[in-house]
Amino acid sequence: MKIEWAPLQVPLQRRLQIMVTAFFTWSFFLLPIISVIIVALLFIYGSLFLRALIVLYLIYSYFDHKRTYSAMDGNGWMINRTNSIYRNYRNYFPVELVKTADLPANRNYILASFPHGILGTGICINMGLDITKWLELFPKIRPKVGTLDQHFQTPILRELLRWWGLVSVSKESLVYFLTKSNDPEHKDNRDGFTSNAVAILVGGAQEALDSHPGRYILTLKNRKGFVKMAIRTGSSIVPSISFGEVDIFNQVANPPDSILRKIQDFVKKFTGISPLIPVGRGFFNYTFGFLPHRRPIVQVVGSPIDVLKSSQPDPAYVEEIHAKVMTELEQLFDKYKEKYIPDSKNIKLIIQ
Repeated sequence: MKIEWAPLQVPLQRRLQIMVTAFFTWSFFLLPIISVIIVALLFIYGSLFLRALIVLYLIYSYFDHKRTYSAMDGNGWMINRTNSIYRNYRNYFPVELVKTADLPANRNYILASFPHGILGTGICINMGLDITKWLELFPKIRPKVGTLDQHFQTPILRELLRWWGLVSVSKESLVYFLTKSNDPEHKDNRDGFTSNAVAILVGGAQEALDSHPGRYILTLKNRKGFVKMAIRTGSSIVPSISFGEVDIFNQVANPPDSILRKIQDFVKKFTGISPLIPVGRGFFNYTFGFLPHRRPIVQVVGSPIDVLKSSQPDPAYVEEIHAKVMTELEQLFDKYKEKYIPDSKNIKLIIQ
C-alpha cells in the first residue's frame, strides 16, 4: 500500500482545524467508555467527600432522566452551541446547510435525516454544535439532534450531549419536545423561539453498517416509527439528505455475508450500537488513520410534509405518509446530487 503523505508546511488555521476535528471525532467514539472509567477511578481512588459527591450525582442523574428524560429546554447556553472552536470543526470539511423551503415556526418538526454515515457528522454540526447557520435560515426554531437513550444514562457523557443540543430519541423524550406549545406567549417560549425541530437519523446503527464512500444506502422501508410519532404529535416531517456524509470515512469491508458483519449484527442486536471499524486519514498522511477525510458535507433540508394529528395512527395513513417521505427523499437526491456529489452520474439512492 502506497502512503500519501500530507505536506509539512500547512497553514496554522488548517492545523487547528485538524486538532479540533481529532478531539471531536475521538470524543464521539470514546466518550461513553472514558466517562465510565473516569467516574469509576474517582470513586475508587477519590476522597470520602469526592465519593459522596459522585454517589449524589449518580442518584440525581438517574432520577432526573426518569423524570425529564435529561431534556434541556431551549437552546441552552449559546456559547456551547456556537463558538470559534466549533466553527473550526465545521470548516475542516467544510459542512454546509441548504434551505429549500420555509419552515414556519408555528409547529414542531421531525427532520427525517439520511444517511447516517459513520457518525452523522453533518447533522451534529448543523443542528448541535454550531447552530448559527441554522438560526439564520430557520429563525425561531430550536434545533435538536436525537441520539440513543442509553447515552443519557452515562455519567459525564449526558452532560456534554445536553450542552451540545442532543436529546434522547426515546418515545417519551420525543413526545416531550414535539408537543411543546407554539404560542409565543407560552412560558416555555420566553427565549423568543416557538418551535422545536428534532433531527432523527432514521437508519440508525443498521444504516451505519452500510456506510461506504459513494454509496447512499438508506435503511427506511421498514422504519415507520418516526411517522407514527409525527402523527401522534401533529409534527410535520421534513426529509433531509447530507450529501458527502458517507465520503468522510470508509470502513473495513463488511459485506452482509461476512464474518465481520455477523459479529457487528450480533453486537448491535444487544447494545443498539454498531461496532464499526472506520478507516480515515492520519495527522500526517491521507491514506489511513482515524481522522475523517477533509471532504465537504452539504445538508439539504427539504419541504415539510404535514400530517393529521391522531393519538391512534391509522396503519393505512402511516403507509401513505411513509411513501411520501420516500418519494420526497428520492426527488431531493435526484435534484441536488449533480451539484453536491462529484462524478454523480453512476451514484444512485438505494432505499432498503
